[in-house]
Amino acid sequence: MTSGVGIVVQGVTHAYRVHDGDLVVLDDVSLEVAAGSFVSIVGPSGSGKSTLLALIGGLEPTQRGELVVGGRSLGSLSRNDLAEYRRTTVGFVFQHFGLLDTLTASENVAVARLLAGDTRAEARRRAVGLLDRVGLGERASHRPQQLSGGERQRVAIARALANEPSLLLADEPTGNLDEENGERIVALLQAISVENECTVVAVTHDRRVAQTAAHRYVLSAGRIGPVPV
Repeated sequence: MTSGVGIVVQGVTHAYRVHDGDLVVLDDVSLEVAAGSFVSIVGPSGSGKSTLLALIGGLEPTQRGELVVGGRSLGSLSRNDLAEYRRTTVGFVFQHFGLLDTLTASENVAVARLLAGDTRAEARRRAVGLLDRVGLGERASHRPQQLSGGERQRVAIARALANEPSLLLADEPTGNLDEENGERIVALLQAISVENECTVVAVTHDRRVAQTAAHRYVLSAGRIGPVPV
């Protein structure tokens, strides 16, 4: 059983260089997420949602401000420490699944355990167990092109859980799915938050994801605040 981590975002500003200057996507953003909670962040395209998720996940360095996850300031971590943080603390779920077409569902999930040092037998056992949990045990030997969009996203979630993360970051997890499959993914994220005591942060355009979360925020023009009641 994993245990979620708390997140503190304090005065974070982030900009990208464009042809005519700097494009500020996050403007003095501050946010606190309690350990084990399910948080959704909504906002229009280009509002900085994915950038904020990338910063929390240690995929990009913080330019200004401080970001603390589980009591550790990400800005103070070395490159190796950040890689270890991403491997052991964070699970990522993306809109476009990110599965390897040449591998079966179980092999896609097992990769993370192999990188962690498991034997092939151990990694496969763990992968099959996770696929069972997301309702795809019978599809373990299928490759991504043999799976529906909803099934591929469930494989991606199983892969994200392979290293028992205490923080699950989901970037538009239902963006490519129909309503029925989207509802399955929403229910699965909610179950992960409760059963794993895992902190879940999802950025989304999907009202179902947003409304399922216990805490909801809106990010617009680089600023964040609670969703109006």
